[in-house]
Amino acid sequence: MTNYEAPKAEIGKIQTVALGIGGIVSLVVLAAALFFPDYREQALRGWLVGFVFWGGIGFGGLGIIMLQYLTGGAWGVVIRRIVEAASRTIPWLFILFIPIIIAVYTGNLYAWTRVDLITDELVKHAIEHRGAYQTPFWWIVRTLIYFAIFGVMTFLLNNWSARQDAAKDFDEAAGYLGTATAFSGPTMVFYVLTVTFATVDWVMSLDAGWFSTIWGLLFVASWALTAFCFSIIVLSFLYDKPPMDKVLGKRHFHDIGKLVLALVMVWAYFNFSQYLIIWSGNLPEETQWYLTRMTGGWGIVGVILIVFHFALPFLILLSREVKRKPKMLALVAGFILIMRISDVFYLIEPSPMVGEAHNTAGFHITLFDILAPIGIGGLFIWRFFVELQKRPLVPVMDPFLENAIEHGKGH
Repeated sequence: MTNYEAPKAEIGKIQTVALGIGGIVSLVVLAAALFFPDYREQALRGWLVGFVFWGGIGFGGLGIIMLQYLTGGAWGVVIRRIVEAASRTIPWLFILFIPIIIAVYTGNLYAWTRVDLITDELVKHAIEHRGAYQTPFWWIVRTLIYFAIFGVMTFLLNNWSARQDAAKDFDEAAGYLGTATAFSGPTMVFYVLTVTFATVDWVMSLDAGWFSTIWGLLFVASWALTAFCFSIIVLSFLYDKPPMDKVLGKRHFHDIGKLVLALVMVWAYFNFSQYLIIWSGNLPEETQWYLTRMTGGWGIVGVILIVFHFALPFLILLSREVKRKPKMLALVAGFILIMRISDVFYLIEPSPMVGEAHNTAGFHITLFDILAPIGIGGLFIWRFFVELQKRPLVPVMDPFLENAIEHGKGH
């Protein structure tokens, strides 16, 4: 059997830098939140931005695992170990989420946790009308349930994959493949529902008086896009290094590039649909969310997202040559990731602060909005590569592995 172990020397250097930067910066942000009350809420909000962005790679990777089992294709075989490693960071993501849980318990991040400070009667009534559902206790209970559901999905899918590697023959390996495929069908429905409820609690409830019925699907697409772009960068890094130089081909990148193009369009479609329905409905409690994000500096960020998150990547990814050149596609993926974190910033930062019904500060960006994502990113990358090195870089006993390799080398 061919040795498909990850290149530990090159990865080790990345891990050392990521852990050093991530650990130091994260401690600085958490120390500011702990010891400086005046900066606490902004530090925690920056931490939430970092978690939603980097966590999207882990949660999105879990969704992609099920997607590739259901759809097949050579791209799914070569990308599987990347997204499996990303999904196995979910227990570590829970650790990174603990500061947010503490913030909810102490009332230092979400306006609805201090409803007594809100003076807007409509918003106050909306929060009180939700009763026990929108209280810190049940918010924390639901968060634990979300992580438990994601954890069970991750454990089962990764366990079957590991058993497939250890199978004695391809018939036994095909059995584990069939089990994972059968599991992924109905489980995908629960995955989408869990993402919906989680992102409503974690992000949408920042603006307690606002709601959107397409919110969950928007995050399903966004997190999948984030995970695909991250995977492209990792695959590009491994492309010219043993053993993946014998596995990866231009057609693999071409196929994944087409999926990224599709998700860029889906992201734009969901966002436009949300805007069109809410704006045409013209209800004050709904349009206020967009009014805040269409004025001043936030309006500029919105235009930047339209042009650089959708229009420019869409035009670039129409090119067949771009999608077939790993380094060039990785550059595009990296650019999209910058836009992804900008989008997360745009969704979270204009939301009301504790004690507010609506944002009153206007456009603002603080040092914590930059440091917190860097800190969480360093810790995430370190953990991701720890997980990536635990297993061969491809599913060595997958019955379709040889065909997938041949597909990548084809014309």
